[in-house]
Amino acid sequence: MTGPKPSSLPFHYAWVIVATGTLSIAACLGFGRFALGMLLPSMASSLKLSYSQIGFISTGNFIGYLAAVLFCGRIAGKIGSRRLIVGSLVVIGVSMALISRATSFPVVLALYLITGMGSGAANVPVMGLIAAWFDRTIRGRAAGFVVIGSGFAIIISGKLIPYVNGIVGPEGWRTNWLLLAGAVTVIAAVAHVFLRNKPEDRGLAPFGSDGAAAAPAYQSKAARKSIYRNKTLYLLGAIYFLFGYTYVIYATFIVTTLVKERGFSEAIAGNFWSWVGFLSLFSGPVFGTLSDRLGRKTGLVIVFSLQALSYLLVAANLPLLFLYFSIGFYGIVAWSIPSIMVAAVSEYVGVDKALAAFGFITFIFGLGQITGPSIAGVLAEKTGSFSSSFFMAAAFAGAAILLTAFLKKPQVPARGL
Repeated sequence: MTGPKPSSLPFHYAWVIVATGTLSIAACLGFGRFALGMLLPSMASSLKLSYSQIGFISTGNFIGYLAAVLFCGRIAGKIGSRRLIVGSLVVIGVSMALISRATSFPVVLALYLITGMGSGAANVPVMGLIAAWFDRTIRGRAAGFVVIGSGFAIIISGKLIPYVNGIVGPEGWRTNWLLLAGAVTVIAAVAHVFLRNKPEDRGLAPFGSDGAAAAPAYQSKAARKSIYRNKTLYLLGAIYFLFGYTYVIYATFIVTTLVKERGFSEAIAGNFWSWVGFLSLFSGPVFGTLSDRLGRKTGLVIVFSLQALSYLLVAANLPLLFLYFSIGFYGIVAWSIPSIMVAAVSEYVGVDKALAAFGFITFIFGLGQITGPSIAGVLAEKTGSFSSSFFMAAAFAGAAILLTAFLKKPQVPARGL
């Protein structure tokens, strides 16, 4: 047997995986999900949607996301992560294009549910590739660079959507859906060309390793089932649930709050949202690296503390300066928890079961995403303001800090049990 071949590139191909993964996350989450917050004000006015219906559209997306997470690990095991990611991005692009032609709440809800299915089926295997391509010592940093794809998409949507709406008028949201769908389709083609399932496909060892080949991403059914006996995985799942519940309330309703309750124009609200995107570019790399050095537990506590403060500042309806602080705190830690979780699960269950474990806690995370916006929307409908929803998000972020305190130092070797 021969050892891994040296890379023909001036850098390890793992970084090509990171770059392509960043684009894929920009497509499946950034354009497929987080652009919704910018699209909602004009779309809600055009289709005459209530606060509750806005919340249910977001919830429908997450139901689709959750359904996909249940099966994407098994499907990826059969056809490979690369094919699943590419196919899922195509589904997202087509469903978003169809939303641009929708004329009623039920049609938007059904199509956006399909978009959510594509998002879940693409996101989990993209993040799972990091465990296969990188050694544990830099896995958090690598995952951090991947998750910032959402930040780039937010910057683009924050500038593009108000601009197009200003040119096209009240129905500009339809043009925006089409433009974003086209971008997702182009990224699907890029992913098809550059993604690879494992280092061995390029004759390489994982980046940062001692030259040993990566453990297989999938083993026997019995081996995959063994992860469910790991109690820490359920604790990580509960923490991830609270992240899903809280961050999506802010992401879905902050622009609507600024426009409908604070009196900002859509363009100014878009600038605020773009600042979230810009600051979030630092969130994954900074806090992923921080968790590599200080530990996953410390990293999670810092992130949830900043998020709780962000929610409180917008909920309290304080002067404009505090709104800037809220946007800043939210943006700087926006995508840090997924990057920390990718690294954490591989340490607690082993890299060979990391994708299955990440899929499992992402399923629990998805439950939080489903619950958060629907409850927040109904609460806003009853109170006439989203302030109560943001106070609720702050309380749940505090609960996540308490749960994180129970995490113990991982005992499982980095490359399997």
